[in-house]
Amino acid sequence: MSDETGTNAIPAGSTGGGTRPEPLRFFGTSWVDRTGGYAARRAAVAIGALAAAAVSCLILRLAYQGLQIAGTGAYVTVLVIAMFAVCSALAFRNTWDNFGRRPDPERQARLRGLLAIGFVGTLLAWSARSLTEAPGEKLHRTEYDTARAEYERTHSRRTGNPAKAARKKR
Repeated sequence: MSDETGTNAIPAGSTGGGTRPEPLRFFGTSWVDRTGGYAARRAAVAIGALAAAAVSCLILRLAYQGLQIAGTGAYVTVLVIAMFAVCSALAFRNTWDNFGRRPDPERQARLRGLLAIGFVGTLLAWSARSLTEAPGEKLHRTEYDTARAEYERTHSRRTGNPAKAARKKR
């Protein structure tokens, strides 16, 4: 698999047009021609991510009530709420941006803790993107189309003998 294109080359002599699309999480390769329950999967991902975000918010509400019962004070409560809000916003933006470009592995490693705290933002990004397309589909479609065009360009049939053409130019 090529890191740049995200597609797999098909060995010569096999059918399939030269490249294989990279499967997406929850969608496999159904995003290419939008078959195999693609619309139902998109709806399920959107609803599932939204439901998971709602359940997560309920759990965070219980944590907030625990802070209130513990009597930690307004300062700690505000810090915890601000931390989850900011981390969720940053996680949403990071996840949304990664649907359109390949994420940098080093940057992702540095943001791992922040993304774990802001998991609600990640879930909301998945839910929102699933309303228009499979998350990451646009990026993968662009890479797949580029790889197919490159394959077609390099594997098109030639007519004539290229050695004779080189002799004629002299």
